[in-house]
Amino acid sequence: MEEAQKTVHIVSYRTYLFVWLILLALTAALVTVSRLFHEALSVWAMLIITPVKAGLVFFFFMHLKYEKPYLKALVFLTLALLIIIIGILFFDIAYR
Repeated sequence: MEEAQKTVHIVSYRTYLFVWLILLALTAALVTVSRLFHEALSVWAMLIITPVKAGLVFFFFMHLKYEKPYLKALVFLTLALLIIIIGILFFDIAYR
């Protein structure tokens, strides 16, 4: 029986800091949109910005960047399905 290969991916602190600053900027953008614009626009901003932030966390902090392509595809498929279902929910609420 073969031993499973373990590969360690070392990510620099500079990369972590850069991703963290991007996450802070996206959070600030989300807060700004939610305070300045209409409710419907803030919902759309939330539906667009939040998955981008989740993707950054998945890729860099959870090391999804170094996984096999089928695992990446499953994660993105799950996120896409979640976005679609939440979007359908908001369409239903908006047109009542």
